Amino acid sequence: MKGNIISQFFIIMFLTIGIITSAQTKLSNPFGLVYKDAITENVPGKVNIHPVSYKLNGIDIAANVYTPANYDPSKKYQAVVVAHPNGGVKEQVAGLYAQCLAELGYITITADASYQGASGGLPRNVDKPAFRIEDIRGMADFITHYAGVDANHLGLFGICGGGGYSLKAAQTDKRFKVLATLSMFNSGVVRRNGFMNSQLSTIQERLKQASEARALEAAEGEVRYAGDTKITDEMADKMPFDLYREGHYYYNRTHAHPNSTFRYTMSSLLDLMEFDAATNMDLINQPLLMMAGSKADSYYMTDDAFKLATGTKEKELFLIPGATHIQTYYVPEYVDQAVGKLKEFLGKYL
Repeated sequence: MKGNIISQFFIIMFLTIGIITSAQTKLSNPFGLVYKDAITENVPGKVNIHPVSYKLNGIDIAANVYTPANYDPSKKYQAVVVAHPNGGVKEQVAGLYAQCLAELGYITITADASYQGASGGLPRNVDKPAFRIEDIRGMADFITHYAGVDANHLGLFGICGGGGYSLKAAQTDKRFKVLATLSMFNSGVVRRNGFMNSQLSTIQERLKQASEARALEAAEGEVRYAGDTKITDEMADKMPFDLYREGHYYYNRTHAHPNSTFRYTMSSLLDLMEFDAATNMDLINQPLLMMAGSKADSYYMTDDAFKLATGTKEKELFLIPGATHIQTYYVPEYVDQAVGKLKEFLGKYL
């Protein structure tokens, strides 16, 4: 009995990990970018990055806009909104793909979610689906009024958790003419059931904890957090899933950023656990591309959502041979395949 309790404790701990990067992390890139071949300076005639800020429902949002080579604000460009993964920030994989799309000639924007990263909002690290979906709409609000953007040719690309929230945003916001996802992660389903349904037995217990956290916030202002465990390499190596094991090394070692954390307010679970990115998929009538690694243990989420997308006549599931979930974030051969597919998809439909 004791062994079972210990085993359950470690599984729950692993599945609610908080990859907490040290605030003392030194970033050599002047824009804070941590991906390979990132822009280090704005050179005339090349792809440039433009840090911007704007208000969204009273909150200051921090974003980066990427403009293509030889950008001329008097001309018209197609644009793509890029939504970052859970716990991620605009300087990591979202920035990599935003830069790659700018190299293809698109104006792109990627922003830190409200309450997260360099964006405002208190308490910190609130992670509610409604807010993340609104963040995507807010990026669309901003970029469609950016000099040179053709608002009639706006695409949406979401990665990991940002992919799940992009599915929901595109269901109702028809400013997005096309939709693509990479390594889509259905945040609500995983927060409720656990990764690969590994936490079904603790749903009610975790809902009780979230309810108590909400009550404590209201009564005393104290904020409780989930995923606030400091993970060591040794602990990560024993994790049962590639997504979490490789995620530790990506977010906490190879592509660490001081604003990136998987910590989130415990009370957020009240919203997360009743959310499902794959509901109402029939509302998506735009061309849809869903990409995932063929070896990704998160692939079941992409597969489930894709099957439910019955409202669009143009949809494609693209598997990247040999890639796991996290490897699609940075491994050159897998990134190149994803970008190549995006080039084909956007060129055809946007």
